[in-house]
Amino acid sequence: MSERHMDHEEIIKGYDPVIMRRLVRFLRPYVVPVIGAVFALIISTTGDLLIPVVIQNAIDTKIIGTYGRLLDDDSYINDDTVFRIGDDVYVPDHRLVRTVGVDRHVLEQSGVLSPDAFHVFEIETAAHRDLIARYPDIFVVDAGTAAIEVTNFRTLSDAEKMTVRAADFAGLLTLVIGFLGILCAVLIFTFLQVYLMAYTGQGVMKDLRLTLFDHTVNQSISYLSRHPVGKLVTRMTNDVETINELFTNVLISLMRDVAMMVGVLLVLFLMNPRLALVAVLTLPPVIISMAFFRVRAREAYRRVRLLVSRVNAFLAEHISGISVVQIFANEDATRAVFGRSNSGLLSAHLQEMYVFAVFRPLLDLLLSVSIGVVVYYGASTYITGLVSLGVLIAFINLLRRFYQPVMDIAEKFTILQSAMAGSERVFQLLDEKERIPDEGTGRLRRVEGKIEFRSVSFSYKPGEPVLKNVSFTAQPGETIAIVGYTGAGKTTIASLLTRFWDIDSGNILLDGNDIRSIPLHELRTAIQPIQQDVFLFNETIRENIVLGAAVSETSLRHAVETAQAHHFIDHLPDGIDTHLEEGAVNISTGQRQLISFARIIANDPRVIIMDEATSSIDTETEVLIQKGMHAVLEGRTSLVIAHRLSTIKYSDKIIVLSNGEVVEQGTHDELIDRRGLYFNLYRLQYHE
Repeated sequence: MSERHMDHEEIIKGYDPVIMRRLVRFLRPYVVPVIGAVFALIISTTGDLLIPVVIQNAIDTKIIGTYGRLLDDDSYINDDTVFRIGDDVYVPDHRLVRTVGVDRHVLEQSGVLSPDAFHVFEIETAAHRDLIARYPDIFVVDAGTAAIEVTNFRTLSDAEKMTVRAADFAGLLTLVIGFLGILCAVLIFTFLQVYLMAYTGQGVMKDLRLTLFDHTVNQSISYLSRHPVGKLVTRMTNDVETINELFTNVLISLMRDVAMMVGVLLVLFLMNPRLALVAVLTLPPVIISMAFFRVRAREAYRRVRLLVSRVNAFLAEHISGISVVQIFANEDATRAVFGRSNSGLLSAHLQEMYVFAVFRPLLDLLLSVSIGVVVYYGASTYITGLVSLGVLIAFINLLRRFYQPVMDIAEKFTILQSAMAGSERVFQLLDEKERIPDEGTGRLRRVEGKIEFRSVSFSYKPGEPVLKNVSFTAQPGETIAIVGYTGAGKTTIASLLTRFWDIDSGNILLDGNDIRSIPLHELRTAIQPIQQDVFLFNETIRENIVLGAAVSETSLRHAVETAQAHHFIDHLPDGIDTHLEEGAVNISTGQRQLISFARIIANDPRVIIMDEATSSIDTETEVLIQKGMHAVLEGRTSLVIAHRLSTIKYSDKIIVLSNGEVVEQGTHDELIDRRGLYFNLYRLQYHE
């Protein structure tokens, strides 16, 4: 494939809601797993957001657990987090600012708040009562509640400290168990989310591949001849795989990332609006860098996808035709063309990596700056009592959780871009419909095999006719030979009879029925060609003969013997179950032709077309074919297209074509007697 030809592919565009809607239609069979994945996403995201909250709660209420004393103030007596001991109210330090509304320093200066910190506990056990009785001067007790200054608390022994803070340690254990429970829930539901979306993505990819394959194999020969095999294979493999990545790694992940970012901002503002506002003010550089990255990543991915398709198409074409490259010593020129395409792909990948190499460190820098700003501002507010230590630690944790989705979204955007590229190319292929119309409703109960061409004209390109008013009739069981110089239109007749192409004018009839009125499956079951270039699959000889049809062992053996293929098959190591290599290179060209004969006989069509079927067969193999030819054609209508007149000398009728027109018809002897075009052809081949 030339570089000029490859450049005709369009550069794909960015996000397209129309394409996304078409993709979502493939999700309909997988609604249940998608709903399950969304539910798992909600649970796992909620769990992720709860983790910093649990840590903050553990630090402030259980690990630090100090209280401030409001002197003789009844306005906070209804808060269930405070304790009333005598005339004073004890408020947890981490809730002091939120409860009172002003910072600790102002409260201390106004005389409302004692500068001392306290541990407060309810008197519930004998150990509590014994400790208070032992140190009555350092405990303040009232109505089953006791308080002790932190300075006095430090003078106690370790066992006595454990007694004072027994409730805090029990609560901390509960929080740890809850923390582990949240981690397990996040693990389980994250697994479910990943599994369900992977299942969905694989299912969508399977359905897309089936749809693409079905669409492609039903396209016309005209369409398939214009599209390189490598390009079609790329559509069904690489491009479909990018769509799998979209469903597996992008859609749910984007939902999770957005939910996480929104959830983090919400939790930040609930914890401390002032500090949250400071954190939010560090985000504009992130938004700007993401917008810049989005544009550059889109351009990079566009070029990568285009060049991947080019390289695949080039490789598929030139590896398939490697023998031609080697025969004409064209390796250096081919290597040079491939080198340019390969270098272009390398450059595109490097450009993509360059974008990532700049963006990822930039996001890390912005994260560090944001955390630095929050720590600086948070430390100053912590000193004044506006922020607790737990809140400050939770903020740092939550900021990391906020920036991780930002980085993830940036990476997922490139996958989204790639998926949009692959999707556009897939749907572009699906939208190209050049099928032979299969609208026939007629049914062939019993095919006799009468073929009629009535004034048939055809051209591959408008204005360049290949056949002109061709008319002839083949009666059931007759062998009709079609001969003529190269380019006369012989092979075209075979293609038209099987409706690989549709005629421009005239009619082609099978048993009096216009072949356009017959369903394609029935038509091609009744009429089958033995093509000039035999294609055998990388399967066993048995599978290449039956082609998935239900053929008995007896019928299979009969087909092999009738085609004279048993002479070499029986000498193979595994017989008919011998595996053919790619291109069937482990057997000769003549043996491939014999297998194609056996394939036709096994499928038992009523009409056989032999298109140059013996053109490349050696003399010894041709003798074998001649032996089986009578049996192969017996009872069937056959059209034999050949340059080698030895194969059609005894045909019931010979049709001679020249420049797309029938110039002579008759038996071999009749045409020889006329001394026309057929006589000239015969004389050229058998001149003595």
